[in-house]
Amino acid sequence: MTADLSQLVKAYDVRGVVPDQWDEPLAELFGAAFVQVTGAEAIVIGHDMRPSSPGLSQAFARGAAARGVHVTEIGLCSTDQLYYASGEFDLPGAMFTASHNPAQYNGIKMCRAGATPVGQDTGLSQIRELVESWLDSGAPEASGETPGTITQRDTLEDYAAYLRGLVDLTSIRPLKVVVDAGNGMGGHTVPTVFAGLPLDLVPMYFELDGTFPHHEANPLDPANIVDLQQRVREEGADIGIAFDGDADRCFVVDEHGDPVSPSAITALVASRELAKHGGGTVIHNLITSWSVPEVVREQGGTPVRTRVGHSFIKAEMARTGAIFGGEHSAHYYFRDFWNADTGMLAALHVLAALGGQDGPLSQLVAEYDRYVGSGEINSTVGDQAARLAAIKGAYEGREGVSIDELDGLTVTAEDSWFNVRPSNTEPLLRLNAEARDEATMAKVRDEVLEIIRG
Repeated sequence: MTADLSQLVKAYDVRGVVPDQWDEPLAELFGAAFVQVTGAEAIVIGHDMRPSSPGLSQAFARGAAARGVHVTEIGLCSTDQLYYASGEFDLPGAMFTASHNPAQYNGIKMCRAGATPVGQDTGLSQIRELVESWLDSGAPEASGETPGTITQRDTLEDYAAYLRGLVDLTSIRPLKVVVDAGNGMGGHTVPTVFAGLPLDLVPMYFELDGTFPHHEANPLDPANIVDLQQRVREEGADIGIAFDGDADRCFVVDEHGDPVSPSAITALVASRELAKHGGGTVIHNLITSWSVPEVVREQGGTPVRTRVGHSFIKAEMARTGAIFGGEHSAHYYFRDFWNADTGMLAALHVLAALGGQDGPLSQLVAEYDRYVGSGEINSTVGDQAARLAAIKGAYEGREGVSIDELDGLTVTAEDSWFNVRPSNTEPLLRLNAEARDEATMAKVRDEVLEIIRG
């Protein structure tokens, strides 16, 4: 196998097709490079339910242990369970998962001790350079070190107890909850996290199966929550929750089976965290709804706007000491969870809010969902820069319009805003628009799409 690491090593993680783009011998090199770059004496490793995950994670462990590093394998886990272990044990960690990608993919999400992310600017490029040099010249033999130990440890009960200690669900009214795990790691974590709570759990696709026989484990694609929506209606449930493949993101539908926007969840959880901490800073990316900073200010907090992407959110959380952060993609970050993202903790907050009052979920989230959004609309373009320049030219100088280029191009008017940003990996422009009413949103959306696709 000839590895092309430029295709394999992404901005935040390693991800590619197994065995075409990477395999166990390459995973072993990544393990050796990871401990060399982090300077770790001990690490923790976990993996998801994909058929290739156990072999890849064990190879990574061998590469690390050969360099004298002690490895704790926590086995099957969600990504946020790995972050829990990294935070609780104060060890660098590696999670083997390709999240919501199809079955043939796998990847590694890496972090330093305390679940601090490893991305291109924080060690990933150095790891890549080391692996590339070893591919060319052969990996150096471990120089006289005594090999490290590899031990197994189950952290599921401890992870569940830690999360339940952050959100009090003991006095909520009983709720009927449908959970679609998409054959991913939610099927492993939900039964333990929810155990003993006043919840009537209706499980869907809890069997761990990395071939995803029912649907892709990506709840942001509306096609993948159709089964959940139908089941919520059939069961007369109070709420439906869907997790992605590695269960670090959660998506919510109300009692009618209607999707609740991740921006509304961000605002809801932010208000709870602000009440809990008596104020604080909340991070949101620039394509979350206007309602997020509004709610944060109303609750006495300080909203801070960032670029899209978890490395930017986590960096701002660390810089500002923020208590919470949320993204349009249903990633939710908590200071109480080492600034890492955990869909499970967000889900517990929503259940606590719903069960702590008598109204239905649709009524509860209505106060956090104040505007009309387009959702993300992707367009394939020949020249991203030229199209962005054309949009900027069309709106520059218009009365009452402001433009910023924090991430792509954001154009804000009194009654609407839109953002267009280029994909880092594909020849796409991504449009998100929002307005005070449906007609205005449609007008803005269509006008911008005409320029993008013209």
